[in-house]
Amino acid sequence: MNTLYDSESFSVVHLLPEVPHTADVPAGSPALARHGFEIVDKRSGKEVYLDGLWADLFQRRISAWQENTPTQEEVEDTLEGYAELAQNPVVLH
Repeated sequence: MNTLYDSESFSVVHLLPEVPHTADVPAGSPALARHGFEIVDKRSGKEVYLDGLWADLFQRRISAWQENTPTQEEVEDTLEGYAELAQNPVVLH
């Protein structure tokens, strides 16, 4: 898990697939099969988890930001768009 962005309004975490490191992992243990992004809207107290195609699209956005550094306002505007999808209340953070 890597924190990619953290401001007064938003937090973005990149969750990476879990690869068992030992044979001690019990069969049937939950494991993250693919990467995803958790976007927390701190203002509303809700979060959205992006995986699959949504995660791929968001990853492309991040790659574009790495080439052309956006302003904080541009980042926040983009995250606001994703935050509109947020329906889950943040329980633990």
